[in-house]
Amino acid sequence: MEVVVADLRFSASTGGDPTAPMVLMLHGFPQTDHSWRHQIQGLGAAGYFAVAPNQRGYSAGARPSEQAAYATDNLVGDAIAIASALGHERFHLVGHDWGGQLAWLLASAHPERVMSLAVLSRPHPAAFARSLDADPDQAERSKHHRAFDNPDTAALLLQDDCRRLRRIWSQQGVPDVAAQAYLSVLLEEGALEAALNWYRAAAGLALPEVPPVRVPTLYVWGDQDASVGRVAAEATGDFVSAPYRFEELAGVGHFVTDEQGERVTDMLLEFIRALGDS
Repeated sequence: MEVVVADLRFSASTGGDPTAPMVLMLHGFPQTDHSWRHQIQGLGAAGYFAVAPNQRGYSAGARPSEQAAYATDNLVGDAIAIASALGHERFHLVGHDWGGQLAWLLASAHPERVMSLAVLSRPHPAAFARSLDADPDQAERSKHHRAFDNPDTAALLLQDDCRRLRRIWSQQGVPDVAAQAYLSVLLEEGALEAALNWYRAAAGLALPEVPPVRVPTLYVWGDQDASVGRVAAEATGDFVSAPYRFEELAGVGHFVTDEQGERVTDMLLEFIRALGDS
């Protein structure tokens, strides 16, 4: 499916009846809509309209060249506009990694649009800020954020048949076939540079001023996550002032939908169904 928003054209994977309650899923870096393949099928079959867009920079028709175009406010605005373009004023929101950051910000700023929130891996921005002070290991886990400011990073990641990207995925349990699917998009002209611009245009992922989320929330974290430590994960509940559920996945890394796709789908369905669609 293609979703047109102003002058941008977003490709998206979808499943289910477009008139059913929407579940909008936002992918992270360095991934694409393919990361939600299990959820598209499972949520669609369960009676929901599952939508996973390739976000700004990842969709060929939504790939501005200017770094400033990837400011976080624009990315949050894209998610809201996609839902509106598909005829859904309110929706269940799911995000992973950078998509999780956007999901926290969207739910915090626009709770009237969000029926429920589920975030995988990425802690609440204020919890992440706390962890950088309280957890000596978190800065080391997050050092790649600073490295992405280097203008040569895209070229380095593409060297030697994308050896560094492949290593990131492999070390965190991503199957080779999924890695190849992500590369099929990231190897498009300008795509990887655009993906890195999400980091460069942001004020950072640690945002202590972001207020607590006021919608029912599920947070899922794998205890082998190379990017997010336990302090940040466990602090996230302090920044949700609504019914909250924390699921820790033993032996699972950062890319939870690649490692535990069916399990994630089951958790999402259990969580959403318990809330109803009001």
